[in-house]
Amino acid sequence: MMEGGIEIIAGPCSAESREEVLSSAAALKALGVETFRAGLWKPRTSPSSFEGVGAEGLPWLMEVRDTLGMRVATEVASPDHVKACLAAGLDLVWLGARTTANPFLVQEIADSLAGSEGVTVMVKNPVNPELELWAGAIERLRGAGLTDIVAAHRGSSSLEKLRYTTKPFWQIPVQLRGRFPGLRMLCDPSHIAGDATLVPEVAQKALDLGFDGLMVEVHPDPEKALSDSSQQLSPRDFEAMAASLKVRKAGSTDAAFNERLCALRAHIDEIDDSLVSLLADRMAASREIGELKKSGGVAIVQSSRWEEVLSSALALGRSRGLPEDLVRDLFTLLHEASISVQ
Repeated sequence: MMEGGIEIIAGPCSAESREEVLSSAAALKALGVETFRAGLWKPRTSPSSFEGVGAEGLPWLMEVRDTLGMRVATEVASPDHVKACLAAGLDLVWLGARTTANPFLVQEIADSLAGSEGVTVMVKNPVNPELELWAGAIERLRGAGLTDIVAAHRGSSSLEKLRYTTKPFWQIPVQLRGRFPGLRMLCDPSHIAGDATLVPEVAQKALDLGFDGLMVEVHPDPEKALSDSSQQLSPRDFEAMAASLKVRKAGSTDAAFNERLCALRAHIDEIDDSLVSLLADRMAASREIGELKKSGGVAIVQSSRWEEVLSSALALGRSRGLPEDLVRDLFTLLHEASISVQ
């Protein structure tokens, strides 16, 4: 645990050898990490990529548990993986993004975990930004009688060119937590960032948003890692990141602070009311445009007009200091809604 009760799970992307596993775990244990992670079965896009050592690595993880007193965790993607992990006595298993996207497979894994005690089950969000699939996976696990469930946010695929490998879509885990009050939520900054130098800023963003902890990929020699070498931290870099992270308080008892906060929130409420009214006006105008186009036999979608609207909005947003992603996403949603209304 970090200061402030933040949970940290760390370890290499893949368990590559007994020596790599034990040296990684020893270095992280010395830094105060209590839960060690290492992938045994790696669902790689290409069959020519390193797909893990499989069940051969289970004794290595248990050696970490027995000699260092750390909890140990790995990813499972089939009932056979679950069976092997339960037999070995692992403390935590997680469902990866590709698995969460498959409800049939999630149900099979949930059924194979039913009745197991003392095992934490973590569920990563699906590859695509789909809240319902993520929520459905949690519901299937709960339906199997599992109670110690954790959600892990690792970002989702996007066609946009971003600084990160996957787009964070921070609103999705916020919505998931609203769906499941009290659900523990970790962030996987390594998979979001895709670049070790960007992992600390993603980790800090997650803590600022109230995540309960982090799952970070740490390798004793990242350049030689057999998978995801670019996003793994060295133990030294992990130590530096952990020391730099700031845990925000859930609230304040300062009267002046709370008074100012309430005033600002009231101001936001007024702005939100205005936004909703403006949205209603915009949709009404779009409906009239749709009726006019219909009477004139004009196609609904006018690409040149959309490009003009978006370009103007982006330029105005830049002049007001707004993030381009925010403006683009907002106006894309508005455009889609307008097309639907028309």
